[in-house]
Amino acid sequence: MRKILLTLLLSIFCFANEGNFPEDLENEFKPTNSVVFDPLSGYNRVMTSFNDSFYTYVLTPTAKGYAYVVPEVARTGINNFFTNLFFPIRFANNLLQFKFENAGKELGRFLVNTIWGFGGFMDQATNTLGMRIYREDFGQTLGYWGVGQGFHIVLPLLGPSNPRDIIGLAGDFLLSPTDRLGHNTLDYKIPQNIGQAIAIDSWYKVNEYSFNPNMYEIIKRDAIDLYPYLRDAYNQKREREINE
Repeated sequence: MRKILLTLLLSIFCFANEGNFPEDLENEFKPTNSVVFDPLSGYNRVMTSFNDSFYTYVLTPTAKGYAYVVPEVARTGINNFFTNLFFPIRFANNLLQFKFENAGKELGRFLVNTIWGFGGFMDQATNTLGMRIYREDFGQTLGYWGVGQGFHIVLPLLGPSNPRDIIGLAGDFLLSPTDRLGHNTLDYKIPQNIGQAIAIDSWYKVNEYSFNPNMYEIIKRDAIDLYPYLRDAYNQKREREINE
């Protein structure tokens, strides 16, 4: 259970656009001899403490209150809608990794859920047709093409990352319909300004976290030293995703 919760937590907070819920969790976070390059460990520990305070005193209470007010069926529909909305990220990165069959299946999922699932609020592709989701992001694409992860760094609010995944976030940012920097001519972007973009992404993250708002408290309770625990788990998770 702790491994599952840690996977969900890293999925929610380590990626700007969409969560990543692996189907196979049995092989997650096994002991490894790999060493994470961590020249910024002092800064990373401070930022982990900052994020810890934010998750504990802001995000978790907010998610619990949100879950109390918003029925689960509505939150599930919202999560389905955002998952469908982030289709361009998965589709493009499957193509960039030459996973053409998976890209085609992602396109099929998008069409089914958009048309039959009322704009994506219902996941008919999974629930009725058994079509799985193929999650890929630009950080994974860079790893597929041989780009090294570089040093470990903890980002404010987003948590563990590295230079490769930060560049990956920028690539996913361009494809995401919900992200925007200032006013531009990208007509597929839903928000009209950065304030709206932050509000939409924050809503998505709180909604996603609301399905298990106690996960961070459980992980923190079980971790002897929170910072290396999250660092090593993140590194193993990304290595596994890239090598799949």
